[in-house]
Amino acid sequence: MTPILKTILLLICSNAFMTFAWYGHLKNFENKALWIAIIASWSIALFEYIFQVPANRIGFASGQLSLAQLKIIQEVITLSIFVPFALLYMRQPITWNFLWAGLCLAGAVYFIFR
Repeated sequence: MTPILKTILLLICSNAFMTFAWYGHLKNFENKALWIAIIASWSIALFEYIFQVPANRIGFASGQLSLAQLKIIQEVITLSIFVPFALLYMRQPITWNFLWAGLCLAGAVYFIFR
């Protein structure tokens, strides 16, 4: 498996945990004390970092991805995971803003990799 593919797969895992750590408590712990939501979120975030740190290290240390490229890849993955999470799990309505944000990220990918 290439370093770029390993990086992408690890970032996908990282972002799945990140999304739940950042936003899952809004649904699951809305009636709990804030400190419980914080502890739960930090517990989930530990797994985010278990995947994120090696992903960035593999991508950058391999010399195949620049720091800026790593960041843009991470942002594209974040939006790719966040949109289904917002729609399916949090039951948020789809808006045109999702499309516009996606187009902006597509432009960012183009410019950072050209």
